[in-house]
Amino acid sequence: MEPVVLRTERLVLSPARLDDVDHATALLQEPVMATMLASLPWPYTRADSVHYIGTMVPAGWASGDALSWAIRESADGPPLGDISWRPPRGDVGYWLGAPYRGRGYMTEALRAVVDWVFARTPELDRVGWEAVVGNVASARVARAAGFRYDGERPVEIDFRDGTRPMGWHGYRLRDDDGGVHAGWPL
Repeated sequence: MEPVVLRTERLVLSPARLDDVDHATALLQEPVMATMLASLPWPYTRADSVHYIGTMVPAGWASGDALSWAIRESADGPPLGDISWRPPRGDVGYWLGAPYRGRGYMTEALRAVVDWVFARTPELDRVGWEAVVGNVASARVARAAGFRYDGERPVEIDFRDGTRPMGWHGYRLRDDDGGVHAGWPL
């Protein structure tokens, strides 16, 4: 599949580029990333970023198995974070660098990706989400983007140590209006 650029009122979502490597690597040095994004290598190095941006992102788009966008304030701006749609799993994943949190950017990006997924996949009725129990920031974004809370159970992605800790799970239905749903554990 050819990469797609998505635009919102304040953001441009476009595949990461090799000139994003240093900025993305710096954002991923925050210690909370080691626990909340525990499927990533840790410590996260420049080589890890080069591999992700130079190999995994293009391969994911080519196969259609992992569609990933860097979140930017402008087309030529640095990445603020990353958001991915993983069709085989039917879910989204995301992270945002600390300097860019608290502005509603991730909720805006998540809404754009989910809207795009539903528009291009008419047979799909549901998009999933999960985060490690305690990742309140991720849960707040999912809740604000209209996801419904679906309970606590082990995460579906193996962590770097091979474990699958407890996670919060949610989903958004095609027919949902994007409003906030009750029942979230926060």
